Amino acid sequence: MSELTGKRFLFFVDEEYEDLELWYPKIRLIEEGAEAVVAGPEKGKLYRGKHGYPCKSDVSFEEVNPDDFDGIVIPGGYAPDKIRRYQKALDIVRKLNEANKVVAFICHAGWVPISAGILKGKKATSVGAIKDDMVNAGVNWVDEAAVVDGNLISSRTPNDLPQFCRAIIEKASPSGCCR
Repeated sequence: MSELTGKRFLFFVDEEYEDLELWYPKIRLIEEGAEAVVAGPEKGKLYRGKHGYPCKSDVSFEEVNPDDFDGIVIPGGYAPDKIRRYQKALDIVRKLNEANKVVAFICHAGWVPISAGILKGKKATSVGAIKDDMVNAGVNWVDEAAVVDGNLISSRTPNDLPQFCRAIIEKASPSGCCR
């Protein structure tokens, strides 16, 4: 049995997501036995990554019940700036956080939990380009590969994906916080 057998993770997608930041964690979590479900503004739409790699959404934001998931992974790229404009996406993030489930975000994806209002007073990281946004939202911003603060997991860039995925797997495993 793998570390995450029986766990379900939600992944957000929209146009111009950072390809590696969606696919690398998705594949790693599947390798660990988790189910990965991709949610976007529209169900069944093919979204293109910044580097052209496609990802089809399994469900729309409107169809997601946060109670059905053990965590969420929000990739960066330009997609987070679009995703944070959907109230339902913000509600999903807020409810997962309130339930102490994994909320993992990388690079520019910090914009989504900022807009969901869940980062004030928390320790986190991001790509340097949105450091000011994070700090202005009340984040204790640090320049580290992977930052874990309770159920929140953040990383800076695709270079940090190994540490990011290890932190998600550790936190969501039976011995982690989010059982």
